[in-house]
Amino acid sequence: MRYKIAPSILSAKREILQKEVKEIEPFVELLHVDIMDGKFVPPTTFRPDEIKAVRTKLPKDVHLMVERPLTDGFIDDYIDAGASSITVHVEAKDSVKECLAYLKMKKIGTAVSINPHTPLEKLLPFLDEADMVLIMSVNPGYAAQSFIPEVLGKVKELRKLKPKLDIEIDGGISKDTIKQAKDAGANVFVAGNAIFNKPDRKAAIKELREALK
Repeated sequence: MRYKIAPSILSAKREILQKEVKEIEPFVELLHVDIMDGKFVPPTTFRPDEIKAVRTKLPKDVHLMVERPLTDGFIDDYIDAGASSITVHVEAKDSVKECLAYLKMKKIGTAVSINPHTPLEKLLPFLDEADMVLIMSVNPGYAAQSFIPEVLGKVKELRKLKPKLDIEIDGGISKDTIKQAKDAGANVFVAGNAIFNKPDRKAAIKELREALK
């Protein structure tokens, strides 16, 4: 199973976003882009034009924390902004099946996410359509929250069900929690403050990789 690190630009400096991305680009596999609509979660984040303006060789891993990803046009907007894959939440109001089918039609990577306190069973109907599953290990909406260890049981159960599926974990990932997440079965790790809050980003990423050994 290949391990991937996905820095979350929610923790980067928005006013110098391009510079922030270029600094970490050689050392990671994905760029995690959190999008919020002010409804599904209170904050709002990056506009499509901001994400489109980010020039990078990294796949843009777009995580839609929005109520209506399809009917409100978020999926189309972020496909246009260069998304390589798009994650929708099972808790969203749009049909997850319709969202995933639309993404497949558009040849965009498909992913589905659940919040920390949502039962894993809510994901099961979508596992065959998803290229990746994202397990939230904090409550969605804000950076710099503490890791919720109870989600690791879901990761373990999911890994038993789907041995080859990419399982992404997002929230509170540090050099300490990344090993716990790996041992539970996750292989894609979203890290924000653990990278962007450090003066030496290359060293911070190396520290995370060392913890995965």
